[in-house]
Amino acid sequence: MNPTRRTVLLAAGAAALTTAGPTAGTATAAPRATTVTPPYAAYWYPDSLPAGSPGPGITWRSLKSWRAADDPDLAFNAATVPLAARFTPTPANPTARTGQARVQALVSFGPTSANPSQGSATADYYALTHWAYLDELVFWGGSAGEGLILAPNAPVVDAAHRHGVPVLGNVFLPPAAYGGQLQWTRDLVQQDAAGHYPLAAQLIAVAAAYGFDGWFLNAETGGGNTALGTAVLGFVKELKALAAAKGQRVTWYDAMTVNGTVSWQGALTSQNQAFFQAADTMFVDFRWSAASLASSGTKADRLGRSRYDLWAGVDVESNGSGTYVDWDAIVPAGKPHVTSIGFYRPEWTRNQLPADRRAPGDFHAADDRFWTGRSMDPSRPDPGDPWRAPAVSVADRSTVTSVPFATVFNTGHGLRWYEEGAVLSDSPWNHLGLQDRLPSRRWVVRTAGTRPTVAFDFADAWRGGSSVLVAGELDQPVVLDLYATRLPLAVNTVVDLTFRSESGGVNVELAVATAPPSGPGTTPPYRYLTVNSVNTRAVGQTTIGGTRVNSGQAETRVNSGHRPTSLTPRTDGTGVNPVNSWQTVTIPLTGLSGTAHALGIRLTPTDGATPVRWRLGGLAVRPDGTPPAPAAPSAARVTAADGGDLRLAWNPAPGPVRHYTLHRLLADGTRRFLGATGQRAWFVAGLRPEQGEPAARFEVRAVGELYNASAPVTVTHPW
Repeated sequence: MNPTRRTVLLAAGAAALTTAGPTAGTATAAPRATTVTPPYAAYWYPDSLPAGSPGPGITWRSLKSWRAADDPDLAFNAATVPLAARFTPTPANPTARTGQARVQALVSFGPTSANPSQGSATADYYALTHWAYLDELVFWGGSAGEGLILAPNAPVVDAAHRHGVPVLGNVFLPPAAYGGQLQWTRDLVQQDAAGHYPLAAQLIAVAAAYGFDGWFLNAETGGGNTALGTAVLGFVKELKALAAAKGQRVTWYDAMTVNGTVSWQGALTSQNQAFFQAADTMFVDFRWSAASLASSGTKADRLGRSRYDLWAGVDVESNGSGTYVDWDAIVPAGKPHVTSIGFYRPEWTRNQLPADRRAPGDFHAADDRFWTGRSMDPSRPDPGDPWRAPAVSVADRSTVTSVPFATVFNTGHGLRWYEEGAVLSDSPWNHLGLQDRLPSRRWVVRTAGTRPTVAFDFADAWRGGSSVLVAGELDQPVVLDLYATRLPLAVNTVVDLTFRSESGGVNVELAVATAPPSGPGTTPPYRYLTVNSVNTRAVGQTTIGGTRVNSGQAETRVNSGHRPTSLTPRTDGTGVNPVNSWQTVTIPLTGLSGTAHALGIRLTPTDGATPVRWRLGGLAVRPDGTPPAPAAPSAARVTAADGGDLRLAWNPAPGPVRHYTLHRLLADGTRRFLGATGQRAWFVAGLRPEQGEPAARFEVRAVGELYNASAPVTVTHPW
């Protein structure tokens, strides 16, 4: 990479984190510490540290001395979602290919030294959701003043893994112009008496302990010689061998050459071929041309490697979807793709937003434009769009392959936190690990009439922070594709839909296809199952089967006495469960068998052409009956405390767990929502005694796939 184009990540002020609390059985703990710090993503130097002292909020660490058993933040940083298997459904359009170009993204989710481990108290976050087009995510970061080796935080890894995307940590040896020291390169590739590379083993151990998938190696410090180049190559070979044994991967960046100097090739050449052969894939620097990519692909073929193991770098940090790219050099429309795509800094979709338009909806509109294209519908790309979005060229993938499956369309950030349509916290938040498996094709809308707007919306939700809002004048039936699936159907399989109508009248039908589409870009062969006819006359009043129901919009309170339940409805005998103006309807898949290949909804206006606002809050596919509650976690404890700043931890619940919720129990019996996480630890800051309580009481619950919660376990912390 050309150093003049480098964005160096400088230390930022410590991010404020949301409060939380967990616990087990009932325990009392009062450990004391001089300071209790928030947990952040881990970062290191290879071995030797810079001269002087670190800046505020920065801790200098040596990777060589790291041990998992001594890592105080490991419980906060360890991912808990395994990498999901995924499949490629029939492409959404005829130009999207399978088995050719893949997509990699190098993303900076925050500063190196202050990247929160458990999310933070803002909705202004790069909440990546278009995982269906990605094959590899690099957790980009590192700087000479903070640390050069950056491990991904757990929320990012969990979200990526849920969608089948591997995540790599980053090793960045910066140019001298940005503080790079050649000694750090030598530290990284030092050998022991047996000729092995101890820091290669350390990198693999870190990835295994933290639960991510390997490393991106970016050696850009100049001044080396052939001896150093040979040592680096030996290091990469050993790292790759160790990685392969652990199911991890290694990606090399096109910078250092075999003679130890830094010379960005913009191609696969004799100068970097050995590194490419030693690694799994290589990121080709931005100075590529159509000719150099063509020759690189040919060279990879001759080496017996896939040309799609080469990521052609596309720098979108400054202009995002306005960047000029010679797309035909990478993904030509009428010929086989030449190489894969490597996006550098696609979080432009958030960073470019002006200060007065940084709401979650603004971000997702820009992000959809980047990944889907100007048409905002991957089934009908705009041929005149100069930005060739990934959805135009690359087939999407899905991980929705087993029952039960549930989603509340949680994007991993929001303006409030909802449970069953009620606001439990009115504080903005982000925690990407809470993100659901989301619709991959946003948004495929099929209608012979006026196309409504479809988007994630943050003004209301059934659970979490977001829902899907369909808004516009409906004059013909509208089919919204939601999920490409491979769900096995049994005689007792049912689907729960949770929704609400805010204006306009629509008939709602569930769309289920038990066969794939006939070809790319064609409609799935849906069968439409009646949900019910809902005509909203006023907020809180709906008509269900001809009967007027007062659904009673609940009062919004932060200190809600919320009783955890599941997505599975409690019905009044009609199959309909009205709660807080939301309806949950259970639809038996009677007469359907085999495999569900696609799920969607059809909305038909009942009052002629009329403005409609219809909101989808949840969808679940499950066996009929009440699902068993997940087991509770155990051994909850306070591991460190300093006044109202606490670190809590617990042992995981046996069996599958979606996440854990944390509440504070107040003396008057109310339960205050504090947070949710997929990890087994939580940091809470700034607590104070309330209502004359002698001790603070917390509880933690495990939440299952269907959003059903375990019994609580509690811990008490005396003031």
